[in-house]
Amino acid sequence: MPSDYLVRFAQVHDEFRIPELLSVSELFKFKIGLPPKIDTSRALMILSLDSEEHALILARRCILIKSVCELYASGTTYEEIHEQVRRNHDKWSRYIPDTSFKFSVTGYANAIPQDRQLDVINSFRWMDLRGKIDMKNPEVTFVCHEEYLYIEGDRVRSLHDGNFIAVHFGRLVLDGSARPLIRTFSVKTREYYGNTSMDAEISLLMANQALAAPGRLIYDPFVGTGSMAYTCAHFGSLFIGSDIDGRQMRGKDSSPGIIRSANQYGVTSRILDLLTMDVTQHPWRVGGLFDAIVTDPPYGIRAGAKRLGRKKTRETVTERVQTFIATRESDQPYVPPTKPYELSELVSDLVLFSRAMLKPQGRLIFFLPTVTEEYEEVDIDTMLCDGMEVIANSLQDFGNWGRRLITIKKCTDESYPPPMLRRTSEVEIHDGDGEDTGAHIPAHKDFRVKYFQGFKKSVP
Repeated sequence: MPSDYLVRFAQVHDEFRIPELLSVSELFKFKIGLPPKIDTSRALMILSLDSEEHALILARRCILIKSVCELYASGTTYEEIHEQVRRNHDKWSRYIPDTSFKFSVTGYANAIPQDRQLDVINSFRWMDLRGKIDMKNPEVTFVCHEEYLYIEGDRVRSLHDGNFIAVHFGRLVLDGSARPLIRTFSVKTREYYGNTSMDAEISLLMANQALAAPGRLIYDPFVGTGSMAYTCAHFGSLFIGSDIDGRQMRGKDSSPGIIRSANQYGVTSRILDLLTMDVTQHPWRVGGLFDAIVTDPPYGIRAGAKRLGRKKTRETVTERVQTFIATRESDQPYVPPTKPYELSELVSDLVLFSRAMLKPQGRLIFFLPTVTEEYEEVDIDTMLCDGMEVIANSLQDFGNWGRRLITIKKCTDESYPPPMLRRTSEVEIHDGDGEDTGAHIPAHKDFRVKYFQGFKKSVP
């Protein structure tokens, strides 16, 4: 029979919580009962789980979970709490005779004074717990969570003490043991990083969305300095990365930078290969290779997306050869020309490419920047193709713009040949006469231009 568990989240990345929970439950093949009304602004959430083992899995794997408790009571007053705890006597009575214990009274959006914490603890004397009180290493910890409304800019939270909107009581199952990984993979202590290296917490969240686990093969087509490689490999996945600019992966030392950081994290054996290539002219000749494709495509703020090609009309072959021979030094390597890769075209190509390269039920996870005022739900539909469906869309809000972590699943068993993506802005918004055709313009189109213009609307 399912039981209720109280999950306390870190107060960050509100919209990422449910997708992470559902991803971890899918990976470990169990179901989660979500509350009928989900308020992601609240740090506490009551989940229904079939066993305590499932609660332990969530606490050990979910990056955003701070603790999980077996819930004994939930209400708006302590009178309600005591009444419910008495009714649930069978859940905690086994701890009465000789189990060492302690009580913890915590508050969200409020600093609870010590004297009132003691009053709350003493109010549970009627439980008649006879074991030893052990504040350092108890066998069981009973927890009271008081929940207050968060008031922006309120620095003296204790002024609202006692005016909570809800209070919960239960037994601590486990403190979240995945959050310390944020410190482990911090860019500040990493052997090799660059200006596009991803925040450790975000890369861990993406690895969970990718269902990273032993026996799974994950690919990043815009690997850069390898942030996704380390977290996916940490969870046991085998990893392949590629980038059009090999210098991003190599760095300046004799040993490739990504490999140096992989050594630091002890995951070198799980990095299968690093390839220098343009993903639109890739070497893959068969599809269905990867369990997940996870990436943060460059969108032009810290680095712009590139593809092989020339910005201007090509010279004749003879002119190009003569120019190259005349100007190059004897040891100068040939660097192929590149041209910009517009974001809306890039993500459409990425979805099409992923449909071919993913196994059935495989996932594509990537960040998509959008202009806040222009974004509409239909924007995501503009880049989808048959056989691919969106299962999560979580916003990281920066004000005028935000970036959305998009998770797309391959929902077909049909096989597709790897596409050669050689398009050059084939989809036009305007027709030949310069009149608007009425086609929807997604909020991520020409994002780089909008960003550096300060998101000012063009004046007709």
